[in-house]
Amino acid sequence: MAKKMLIDATHAEETRVVVVDGNRVEEFDFESENKRQIAGNIYLAKVTRVEPSLQAAFVDYGGNRHGFLAFSEIHPDYYQIPVADREALLAEEEALAEAEDAEEEARAERAAAPRSRTRTRRRSKAEATASEDAVTSAEAEPEAEGAAEPEAKAEDEGAPEAKAEAEAAPVPEGMEVIDLGDDGDEGEEGEEGEEGGQAAEHAEAEPAEEGESPEGEIESVAEDDVAEEIRTVRKPRPRKYKIQEVIKVRQIMLVQVVKEERGNKGAALTTYLSLAGRYCVLMPNTARGGGISRKITNAADRKKLKQIAAEIDVPRGAGLIIRTAGAKRTKAEIKRDYEYLQRLWEEIRTLTLKSIAPAKIYEEGDLIKRSIRDLYSREIDEVLVEGERGYRVAKDFMKMIMPSHAKNVKHYTDPQPLFARYQVESYLAGMFNPVVQLKSGGYIVIGITEALVAIDVNSGRSTREGSIEETALKTNLEAAEEVARQLRLRDLAGLIVIDFIDMEERRNNAAVEKRLKDKLKNDRARIQVGRISGFGLLEMSRQRLRPGMLEATTQPCPHCHGTGLVRSDDNLALNILRQIEEEGTRRRSREVLVKAPVSIVNYLVNHKRENIAEIERRFGMAIRLEADPFLISPDFEIEKFKTATRAIAEAPAPVVSGSAALMAAIDEAQDEGEEAQASGAEAESGEEQPKKKRRRRRRRSRSKSKSTEAQEAAGDDAA
Repeated sequence: MAKKMLIDATHAEETRVVVVDGNRVEEFDFESENKRQIAGNIYLAKVTRVEPSLQAAFVDYGGNRHGFLAFSEIHPDYYQIPVADREALLAEEEALAEAEDAEEEARAERAAAPRSRTRTRRRSKAEATASEDAVTSAEAEPEAEGAAEPEAKAEDEGAPEAKAEAEAAPVPEGMEVIDLGDDGDEGEEGEEGEEGGQAAEHAEAEPAEEGESPEGEIESVAEDDVAEEIRTVRKPRPRKYKIQEVIKVRQIMLVQVVKEERGNKGAALTTYLSLAGRYCVLMPNTARGGGISRKITNAADRKKLKQIAAEIDVPRGAGLIIRTAGAKRTKAEIKRDYEYLQRLWEEIRTLTLKSIAPAKIYEEGDLIKRSIRDLYSREIDEVLVEGERGYRVAKDFMKMIMPSHAKNVKHYTDPQPLFARYQVESYLAGMFNPVVQLKSGGYIVIGITEALVAIDVNSGRSTREGSIEETALKTNLEAAEEVARQLRLRDLAGLIVIDFIDMEERRNNAAVEKRLKDKLKNDRARIQVGRISGFGLLEMSRQRLRPGMLEATTQPCPHCHGTGLVRSDDNLALNILRQIEEEGTRRRSREVLVKAPVSIVNYLVNHKRENIAEIERRFGMAIRLEADPFLISPDFEIEKFKTATRAIAEAPAPVVSGSAALMAAIDEAQDEGEEAQASGAEAESGEEQPKKKRRRRRRRSRSKSKSTEAQEAAGDDAA
């Protein structure tokens, strides 16, 4: 079924773009008016701080926070060194770039032979195991992939070393990693973090030709052209210079954002600029020319594009890369795209000379332009735009970059909303739900934390299979497909841990791993995937392309402060009582007013009335309870007053005073002593002891009656 690109630009506050295949959402992107993407923008910036310990500088480019500029991302033109030294350094970089180009071209030419041999071995293995079940056949796939690993490792040796500051987590030691990206993706976690290139936040999803790329690679990642093919991640320069020696505070630089601001982190910047077009990428200050995307693996196409690139007159010190989208394009189309980028660079230079730092010089473009440039492909037969302004922008931009496809941009004017007609609205609403249902009856739960993204797979009502192992395998295979899709649609990034249902057989784990890798081939981000561990956990890392939908469209709950939990009624009521009691012990207030949610006040009145009265008596402090229907647990207020609206008699402190009871206690003690002595002596007769007891009892009763008469007489005198 033909794909369609749907653009909802009805409201100025938010623009949404989806690519649908029938009724299934394949791609989704959006942009909010108050959170516009800044990655790819070029700014005239001023250095505010040079940090020797980080070998980096912090610059003011006009953003909310100062940007982070690694030393390796500073062009030698900005070094405050003698001209001769700068020219020598530039010559070294140019020679290094030429060597890298030659090495990459040699790798691209070598790639075809190992791939054909691998496929031959895979076909023979498939024929040998044709009588086995589907799971056994699936097991053969990772083994065949392993045959190509030596070649991949040989290619990866030329990739730059990775450093720190990465969005996707570093690979733990001892963990086997299957890199699903380009051969150069190994350096994706470099000094500038997960950006990997100047335009790393802009994507192109035009699929490459089937069968054109080695096994295990991610297909249709024109975004990788912008990330890896523009500029591989740079190695730290030899310790000839240190940043504090060549870069000074208040120095002016032209920088490009390669990584968005996020949380408390500022944007990551670079001085190696790049301007991405539809078919090629211009690098105005990077000495690298005639480059062809490694995603273009067809030998004839590479040879043709190499000739086209050689015929284009690129200025000295600049570079040109032909993207995957230009594989089947003519020389005139590619040259036209290059000339547009060259004119754009001249305008940027002119505006830079007139500006005062910090200032925005170039804006990458809104979501509509980026989507047409990066997501539109031959598989999309029409682009439907809802909204007059959005339609004009899409139409004009398509005419500029691809005039022959301008007829595919159509204005949607039906009364029924565009997303509702294609049943997209209901699906997008479900993206706020952490639970995703599977067709088999199982489900996955997506939990996003500060450290990682946790995905739990559960069988749920999936009980149709004959055994536990079959149920687990079927649910895990289905979950692997849905996880790959949810990662792309929700743009879940960083370290991702998937908790699959435990399976006993290793071949079943291999089948799930293969299914996940196959579905991740359509992802535009750079991805690394590990193996399923003995605990059923699979670790992977994914590059962040844009702010996630939840991050950009939600805010922390003002009641639970983003935790998702509130205290129970009894626990919160006890907490209020403890705070009231603490206030009473300080003897600072004569009255307190407690404002709490209705349920909390009801609990205090019905279950803690005696405790409240006891606190009032003990401290002589009035306590008032007020139910506020606008308060929600765990919010409450305690107001304190120096004066009370009602008098509370404080319980008197115990005082010692004279009393006849004290004398009675003394007599009692004496009688007990006499009785003890009498019982210890030898009794002469059995009749004397009861008489003594009776006399003592009579004497004790006479003393009690005398004390009672004395108290009554004292009462009469007082009356």
